[in-house]
Amino acid sequence: MYNKIKISGKIKVVTGMHIGGSSAFSAIGAVDSPVIRDKQSDLPMIPGTTLKGKLRTLMAKGFSDSASAMIGKHDDDPEIVLRLFGNAKKTVQEHRNSRLIFSDMILSNMDELKQLDIHSATEVKFENSINRLTAVANPRQIERVIRGSEFELELIYNVEDETQVQEDFEAIRYGLTLLEYDYLGGSGSRGYGKVKFEDLQAENVIGNLSDEVMQLCNEILSEEK
Repeated sequence: MYNKIKISGKIKVVTGMHIGGSSAFSAIGAVDSPVIRDKQSDLPMIPGTTLKGKLRTLMAKGFSDSASAMIGKHDDDPEIVLRLFGNAKKTVQEHRNSRLIFSDMILSNMDELKQLDIHSATEVKFENSINRLTAVANPRQIERVIRGSEFELELIYNVEDETQVQEDFEAIRYGLTLLEYDYLGGSGSRGYGKVKFEDLQAENVIGNLSDEVMQLCNEILSEEK
């Protein structure tokens, strides 16, 4: 039986987050480093590729036996990571599709922010880098998505082996926890991009998985790590 599980929830921005967009053709005096936005709504977005890449990197580190394992290729990631994210092998025998499908996420609580008298989903942070030899400052303006912003999370998990669903969901929850203690986007070591996952739930959207399997998935997602 072909089954798909939708994992939904919210990504809440805890500290200002910068996921960069294009600064090409910016006018003089414009923001040096803008955030990426959805073309249709002009609201900030989190590309699915950003979340996927960050999760895979953190999980590859978390499931590897040593730090040196990260020097290798993606195709050499731990088995559980390859299972969830796939590989790029060209032969039919070795190729593995990703079990996880990621979607772009658009800011979802702009109306709530307006009720708090906040009329822009972003802020501009002024920073300086100092040349140690000349002591000359190099000012720059970085646009950030403000704290309190929320993005609707949606992942699709393809069930390829029902006996592996529990292990896969435990790995997914572990990856989300790792990200909560890391950062999303740029400049994380300077305090940017702390996020929290809220209201996580699993729903069987294609196929007919048992209630016991779905209950287990939801219990794993709701666990506090």
